[in-house]
Amino acid sequence: MTSRLLPADLLRVGAVGLRTRRLRAVLSALGIAIGIASMVAVLGLSESSRAGLLHQLDRLGTNLLTAAPGQTLGGEDATLPETAAQSLRRLGGVQRVDSVRSLDATVRRSDRIDPEETGGIAVDAADPGLLQTLGGSIVRGRFLNSATVRTRSVVLGAAAAQQLGIDRPGQLVYIAGRWWTVLGIMAPLELAPELDRAALMGYDAAERELGAEHSASTIYLRADPSVVGRVHDLVPSAANPEHAEEVDVSRPSDALAARAEANDALTGLFLGLGAVALLVGGIGIANTMVISVLERRSEIGLRRALGATRGHVRAQFLVESLLLAAGGGLVGVLIGTLVTGAYASARGWSAVVPPEALAGGLVAALAIGAAAGLYPAGRAARLSPTEALRGA
Repeated sequence: MTSRLLPADLLRVGAVGLRTRRLRAVLSALGIAIGIASMVAVLGLSESSRAGLLHQLDRLGTNLLTAAPGQTLGGEDATLPETAAQSLRRLGGVQRVDSVRSLDATVRRSDRIDPEETGGIAVDAADPGLLQTLGGSIVRGRFLNSATVRTRSVVLGAAAAQQLGIDRPGQLVYIAGRWWTVLGIMAPLELAPELDRAALMGYDAAERELGAEHSASTIYLRADPSVVGRVHDLVPSAANPEHAEEVDVSRPSDALAARAEANDALTGLFLGLGAVALLVGGIGIANTMVISVLERRSEIGLRRALGATRGHVRAQFLVESLLLAAGGGLVGVLIGTLVTGAYASARGWSAVVPPEALAGGLVAALAIGAAAGLYPAGRAARLSPTEALRGA
């Protein structure tokens, strides 16, 4: 009579070895769990970070361009004409134009501090529409307007306010031998981080109090998204018709896109490390199964003597290896998902775990389990009943 082993019986028999050697099974599955958790977490964090960056790009827009003076043919620092901003406003496809000018001044919390101690905080003149053009916001107070651009008032970047120890509007800072009132404090500017460490005043106040010129050192402009490329090419000649080659044009959102590309490179690196951990876990399972075969020779001999075929014995140990790997894979997927959710929440991202990462983690675990169990299963199947019982 042909011996039969139903799938349910096969699962039950395969699980016996795991239940009788629980600590060893847990330790073997731990290697698989670590490898799968690493891979799922890396893919999840990469996708969550990418989603966060894309959200930033959608919110801030990719249509912001900056025009700044470059260098002359002689290698000297160039300047933009005073009419540059007005000329750019007349350019087709341009929606908004605002500018800043770097000033030769220092900002300090007290008039007792050495004038040479700048603390790395810049002083710039700015147009009142600058914050809207940059897609920024005010944490406290308000930004410059048509009235305050003429007064001794400044708006501080996030880093500048922190360094100066100012946390509310109405406080005073010392600039160019005079006291200036803080109007507001800006939130960090993701598309213009250089202004986070700056104190901004109106052009009229800068001309009257500091004798500054009205020409801009950086011009920020928003273009119609459908014609950004064309506007980018026209900005140099519009800003400085006589020396278009002296104008540098950039798109700040490219920095965010570059960060997304850098994330892809790091993802590949960490996936490699996860694969190494998974390989180590597979070796651990193979080692456990080989030892299990040696320890259970009497069981194998008895089952063979009672009618179990070589295929039954092979299937038993292969299923045991697969169950061990599947358990580790499930735990690894769960841990990787929890790590992704916790880290994304801490960074203010939306947690994104790709479905292919979950499915791929389980498939990889089963593949490793099958590969690790093939040799021990084959070795167990090759044992004859008399050899196994005699060896026991």
